[in-house]
Amino acid sequence: MKNLRISEILYWVIAVISAYEAFARWEINRERALLFAGFCGVSIFMALFRRHYRKKFDKRSNSSE
Repeated sequence: MKNLRISEILYWVIAVISAYEAFARWEINRERALLFAGFCGVSIFMALFRRHYRKKFDKRSNSSE
C-alpha cells in the first residue's frame, strides 16, 4: 500500500510543476502552456483516482483482518 501513496504524491508533484510551467509560459508560448495545463489536469485526476483506490484497498484489507 505504500507504493500507492508514493505514486499519489508523485502525481501531486507533477501537477504542481505542470501548473507552474503553464503559468510561466502563458505569455511566451501559449501552445506549450496549454500542454502543461493539460498535464496538470491529468495529474490531478490521476492523484484523486489513486487516492480513491488506495482508500478502497485499505478499507478492504482492514475488514478482512
